[in-house]
Parts: sequence; structure tokens; C-alpha cells
Amino acid sequence: MAPDKRKLMVASAALAALVALPGCAPASYNAADYGNAAEPAAADVAATPGAESTAGAVDPNVADPASTAEPAPADSGTKVAENLVTTSLTGTSVPKMGKVVENQKGFVLYRFDDDGDNPSKSNCNGDCAKIWPPALTNDAKPTIKGVDSKLVGTVTRADGTKQLTLKGWPLYGYVGDKKAGSWKGQNVNGKWFVITPTGTKNLTCLPKISKPVAPPADSGDSSGDISY
Repeated sequence: MAPDKRKLMVASAALAALVALPGCAPASYNAADYGNAAEPAAADVAATPGAESTAGAVDPNVADPASTAEPAPADSGTKVAENLVTTSLTGTSVPKMGKVVENQKGFVLYRFDDDGDNPSKSNCNGDCAKIWPPALTNDAKPTIKGVDSKLVGTVTRADGTKQLTLKGWPLYGYVGDKKAGSWKGQNVNGKWFVITPTGTKNLTCLPKISKPVAPPADSGDSSGDISY
């Protein structure tokens, strides 16, 4: 076999191996941990903005026309138990992913493509909110570090509670993250992404599109805590 042809075959094999690797993922990456990550993307993923679309207009096919109404007065929100409140937002960095925003317990926060940022709108309710606990507030200003306070706001959810926003995007945790600093919610359904301190998607590391974990069983205790 000619040397040049052999080199070409080796290069092609190396390229194929590279393509076969999962997207940049944590050192402990396990496809099963990401919810059947090897499964093909859902049909609706094509509608998800591409990597270059980190913020922008609300998708008219997703946003509720009523979302254009004036926001509710600050004192009209439904109060939540203090143990459910997100009391701090910290811009920091974690291995492999880079810039993230964490809550008071060090858990990474996310944004959802099907939400709106202008105006702010949360479209994650019911079981969705059990999997992706919203960063709730009782209008008390959270402690902010490493994030521009001018980018932090709130939005009133469907149930009347208030949720923290960053550059208009509602903030969420992920119950699939079992320890502080992990980011197993990255690229779930091709619509959930780690949020950066400036409100954009962090696309530094992008595992294959995966399915979310199952919603936690209802224990009948609605008090809960911010333990995710």
C-alpha cells in the first residue's frame, strides 16, 4: 500500500473516532446518567435556536400572547416557604464547562429555550417544574456576586409565585444534579442549557441531546427544600 494512501486511511479513521465521541462532557460522563443520551434527538429539537442564538426574541409559537400584559405588582406574588427561596446568585467557573451561575448551595442554574426573555415568560410548569425547580423568590433581593445586578429580575409564574431571571431568562435548577457544581442538565431535550453570568447559553461543553430524569415521586410533603 502506498505511504500516502496509508496516511489518508489513518487520518480518516482518526476523524471517524473523533466524530463518534460524545460532546465535551464531565470526566465522569456516563450516557445512562444523561438519560439515554445515545437516543436520537426528538423531532421538535430542530426548532431550537442554534449555537449562535444565545438570546433574542420570544418564539411566537411558544410564548403565550397574554405574556405581553403588564407584569403583576411586586407585592401581588404568591409567597413561598423560605426554604424554597433562592437567596444568592454567584457567577463562577466549574471544570470543563467554564462560566456558570450557582445558587446558595453551589448548584448550577439553567435556562430553557421554550421560555421567553423579552418579555420574561416561564413555560415550565407541572411535572416540568418538579424536574427543573424554578429559582423562586419572595421579592427579597438575592445576594449577587460575579453577576451584573442590572441583569437580575423576576417574573410571575402561572401559579403566582415569583421566579428570578437573568437578562430576562427564568432561572432553574435540575434534580438530576446530585452534587454542587455538576451540570447534567446540559442539552437535555436540546432545549436546556447552563446559563452564564451574562444570561447567554454556555455551549463550551455539549453532551449529546438527552432526556430529563423522571420527576421525583410526590411524597405528599409540599414543604420541600432547595436540596437539588
